[in-house]
Amino acid sequence: MWQGQAREKRVVKSKVGEKVSLPCCREIPRSESLQNYRAYWQKNVTDVVLAYSDGERIRIHERYRNRTEMDPWDLILWISPVEILDNGTYQCVVQHNSVVACDERVTLLVTADFSEPSITTKVSNSSCEATEMVITCSSHGGFPKPKISGALNNVSVEWNPSWVSESSLYNVTGTLVLNVTSDVNVTCSVEYDGLAKSSSLLLKKTNDCVVPPVPPSYNVITASSIVVIIFILAIILAARYLPRHGFLSCAFRTARLPCSLYSNAYGVDPLALCKGMAAAENSAQDD
Repeated sequence: MWQGQAREKRVVKSKVGEKVSLPCCREIPRSESLQNYRAYWQKNVTDVVLAYSDGERIRIHERYRNRTEMDPWDLILWISPVEILDNGTYQCVVQHNSVVACDERVTLLVTADFSEPSITTKVSNSSCEATEMVITCSSHGGFPKPKISGALNNVSVEWNPSWVSESSLYNVTGTLVLNVTSDVNVTCSVEYDGLAKSSSLLLKKTNDCVVPPVPPSYNVITASSIVVIIFILAIILAARYLPRHGFLSCAFRTARLPCSLYSNAYGVDPLALCKGMAAAENSAQDD
């Protein structure tokens, strides 16, 4: 019973394209004759991969032709190059004088490396506050079926994954919709059979808006213009109908008026107004 449990734990790992050896449960002593032995390897109980009898090969599976060999003494099965379809459980059976001398299973786990994940981005919406991006992470040509995971600034994130199998190899793609409000580092990892391939990409928020100054409202401009016009008319009328006090009195009166009326924003110069008043007064007296 103990031996049976130990046999079930026998696992051999290999990658596509490599050469792998599967050990058998028995070696034939070179002091003995091969005439009394029959050994064969089979896969999934039903398919005979390779069979030897009396030291001679008597059978080989077509899919393994030119890719397998077995030493008639140590009974190790060699497979090269390893293919994805070689993945599975194999059984070595040895008979001595028509009696089963050993029967043991070996599991071959075949892996194929995925490509380095490629991370791409596409802006779907943008504003001053945030940039909405569709992030895509893809990797191809691996086995077995992988898991895709990732992180944003070292905080785990769930991707929306999809898989496509071509010639038993997998292509995987993960998508993520993200509102980028500041620079963020995106990591994508493809994990398979205890192995992993990872890539990172720094995303930068590209649309930093500058808010333009708010112009004064139309009503404020209109009211201010009316005040200035009324003030100018008042000065002209005063110059015509009030006694003349000269340029200095005008400057004195003007200087006492609110300075905001002479703001450069409206093009009003107090001295120019006084000169205008003096000219108006002279014109009035001439009349």
